[in-house]
Amino acid sequence: MKTLGMIGGTSWHSTVDYYRLINELTSDKIGKQANPPLILYSLNIAIMREGNIDKINKTYLEISQKLQEAGAEAIIICANTPHMVYPYVSPKISIPILHIGDATAEHAVKLGIRKLGLLGTKATMERDFMKLHLRDNFNIDTLTPGLTARDEIHRLISEELTHGIFKEETKAFFIEEMEKLKLQGAEGIILGCTELPLILKPEDFELPMLNTLQLHAEKAVQFILEDEAVDP
Repeated sequence: MKTLGMIGGTSWHSTVDYYRLINELTSDKIGKQANPPLILYSLNIAIMREGNIDKINKTYLEISQKLQEAGAEAIIICANTPHMVYPYVSPKISIPILHIGDATAEHAVKLGIRKLGLLGTKATMERDFMKLHLRDNFNIDTLTPGLTARDEIHRLISEELTHGIFKEETKAFFIEEMEKLKLQGAEGIILGCTELPLILKPEDFELPMLNTLQLHAEKAVQFILEDEAVDP
């Protein structure tokens, strides 16, 4: 098995799910007698809340270099928003970063979906790092909620979900916004924050919801086991 470096902490709740899923999915493939070699670096989420892009870029580069030096053969960033660092960090290290957008788009293509609603933090919804990655590499268009809704979605993620708070009224608000995106032509919804699948389940909405955490974890396991002989 290949060794995977994990950058977590944004938030630790979803990082726990990443760790659990990667171990469970690997065990499903190779049996319960073994688990994958993982190196986890959990950073302080406060750096993301500061919003200093240069500092965020440099921090993720330093962590990525440490993971590479420690023996990681690839890196997975355990959240959507920090993928803003990908264009800065990826060329400066010699191991691949498994992009969450690739994992998401590959699944959308399998479903025949080319127009997706996108929910996430303000950075994920408003900056181009996710939208352009999906458009330029997979010819997938994305729709986002209106400005007021984006502000509220970001607040709920920051003040509730990343603190492990999951309210029914918050779920209802997300579903209402997904309905609006559906009316605009969305064929599916990207749960573009790795805390969103902790509150929204497939049965909560009629359109496919692309669970970026699950899809990203599956891509990680594919990498870990790509040189292994496993059952299909």
